[in-house]
Amino acid sequence: MRTESRQLTELMKYVEQGKSQLPDFQRGWVWDDNRIISLIASITNGYPVGAAMFLEYGNENIRLKYRQIEGSPETDAVPDELILDGQQRLTSIYAALYSSHPVNTKTEKGQEILRYYYIDIADALDSSKDRSDAIISVPASRVVTSDFGRKIDLDISTKEKEYEQKKFPLNIILDFIKTSQWIQGYQQYYHYSPDIMEQIIRFQNEITNKTMNYQIPIIVLDRDTPKEAVCQVFENVNTGGVSLTVFELITAIFAMDDFALRRDWDFRRDKYFSGDILSSIEATDFLTACALLSSFQKGGTVSCKKKDVLALSLDDYRRNADSLSEGFVEAENLLQQERIFSANDLPYTTQLIPLAVLCTLLSENNFVKVTSVRDKLRQWYWCGVFGELYGGANETRYVNDVVGVMEWISDSEKVPKTVQESYFNPLRLLTMQSRQSAAYKGVMALILKNHSRDFISGSEMDFTRYKAENIDIHHVFPKNYCISKDYPREKWNSIVNKTPLSYSTNREIGGVAPSVYLKKIERKGQVESSVLDSYLESHWLNVKDCREDDFNSFIVHRAISLLDAIEQATGKNITGRSSEEVIRNFGASL
Repeated sequence: MRTESRQLTELMKYVEQGKSQLPDFQRGWVWDDNRIISLIASITNGYPVGAAMFLEYGNENIRLKYRQIEGSPETDAVPDELILDGQQRLTSIYAALYSSHPVNTKTEKGQEILRYYYIDIADALDSSKDRSDAIISVPASRVVTSDFGRKIDLDISTKEKEYEQKKFPLNIILDFIKTSQWIQGYQQYYHYSPDIMEQIIRFQNEITNKTMNYQIPIIVLDRDTPKEAVCQVFENVNTGGVSLTVFELITAIFAMDDFALRRDWDFRRDKYFSGDILSSIEATDFLTACALLSSFQKGGTVSCKKKDVLALSLDDYRRNADSLSEGFVEAENLLQQERIFSANDLPYTTQLIPLAVLCTLLSENNFVKVTSVRDKLRQWYWCGVFGELYGGANETRYVNDVVGVMEWISDSEKVPKTVQESYFNPLRLLTMQSRQSAAYKGVMALILKNHSRDFISGSEMDFTRYKAENIDIHHVFPKNYCISKDYPREKWNSIVNKTPLSYSTNREIGGVAPSVYLKKIERKGQVESSVLDSYLESHWLNVKDCREDDFNSFIVHRAISLLDAIEQATGKNITGRSSEEVIRNFGASL
């Protein structure tokens, strides 16, 4: 890596000649009219506009497809360098200060417009005025109108009218010859008036000459820079634009072999990843899973770190993309059977990656449908959720789990690391106060999986009912009631006092005691007490506690049921259920 400064005139010549181009992962130019004006104001004032970053082209490690900056003339030239960071600024500078064509930009509201940019000579020399106010954006016709086109406010459509209005065209400011010719014509138009001569000399010294000599700091990565370094360096220096992701870089690499990765992902996203759960999967997640799958298939050391994803070959991608897509669908089906119905209810998006890879590998011989295999997948999954083991950097865990679960399926003595490490503290139930945690979402899924029924309709909360009746999480002992009784918030607002209910049922509950709203439900819904009791039991709610408004007993009994359910899901005993700390916080042993 080296740093240097380059004049704008040199940079723009390189763009014009095709010596500086864009890697094909860079997205289109998006700057609007006002942002271009601000950029021009900064440059003509001599203010810094930030560094740009280039990669020397010809890197044997990274074969990238390239394309020209928008608006530059077509050329067959092979670039000397690729612009990694600074695309928006350099494209804006080229379009507004160098190209002879109108700038294809947009308004703040997104309406597409064609614009030329001028600078008012007198306003630019007036130190009391903001430079942005001296920059004028005009339509491609160079005529500004109002009153639906009936009134002409400014006409600078010819050179003479530019002279008359004292408006300098900014798209020639980086061309010394064109600027000199314009200034000479300006002087001649005013018959070399001393005042005009003095003004235009000041304009040259303070505006045009400074802009021609304006320099931008450049960071240049040499052609031997490895792929992962390009990706990492770009992420570190790019603070204003869209970050370069692994997906963007691989898109450009695959494009050299005429494979449109972005189009392929768009197709897969629509076909496989538009469901309620899989919509959370991003393109980079899919590539990580693909690298993990390919690495496992090849044997040897399995890895899916960034460098491994960047090393993914097009052949590996083509060989595995379809089966992996189906593996994600199989993973989604398994989660729905576990009563996880949407991305919002998904404990960990990240755990979907190893789960999908496992489903792909096990689908090869249809093992994924075998009950004993599916039971182990479920156990491993819930150990990850209730052990809360997928909250940080996960590439190493992905590998350990895929390798470990596959060995475990072949040999029950080889228990995977996530199952071994999973641990749930009984006191964790009281700290689950909102749906932000994975374990909180996991408990809700277990309640739904227990064939829980709505208090009024008695309908089991399956996928169809869940979507149709706006099932959400609500307090069993209502919030207002608990506050009025001065119950501890850490108890009444915890997962122990919550359960999934329909919107309509929650409205009927209101803020009264359980004994009151249960009688109300019986009268209004014509539900027998014994039937309603069975609905409560399907949520692991103690009927006697609810009927007698015994909040403290309710908390203890519900906590016991939830811990039992977690033990069953993870296949692991929860220790400390009778500890002094548990008794002190819950009021009894669990």
